[in-house]
Amino acid sequence: MLSERAAYLKGLMDGLEIDDSTKEGKVLLALYDVISEICETVDTIDADVDDIVEFCDTVDQDLSDVEDAVFGDEDECECDGDCDCDCDCCDDDDCTYEVVCPTCGDTIELNDLMLEDGSVECPNCGELLEFDIEEDSKEEEDGEE
Repeated sequence: MLSERAAYLKGLMDGLEIDDSTKEGKVLLALYDVISEICETVDTIDADVDDIVEFCDTVDQDLSDVEDAVFGDEDECECDGDCDCDCDCCDDDDCTYEVVCPTCGDTIELNDLMLEDGSVECPNCGELLEFDIEEDSKEEEDGEE
């Protein structure tokens, strides 16, 4: 595009018969020479950038293939929601539980970190809800034996 505009400018200058013996003619012709060099440089840079983008896309695809070969497809979790595994889909922050406030009946969503604190304040009525996780864990262990 720039090269086309520079060529158009050259055509205008030829059509106006700019004389390089005048001061103004020398300036205009020198400006055209600078513009032509800038256009050539920009064209070269554009071509180089296109090559680099193509190379980066190829490297990205190759890296993706290597990651798949080394790590496998990590998008498929086989834990079925078991929060004791080490996968990303079962972070403690992702596991939520619903608790109904006995005072106002509002349903509150809690995560493991909130449960570990042992209590939480109901955002609706301000009632302090307390949890004793250790007893629940002991009951589960006793039931398994």
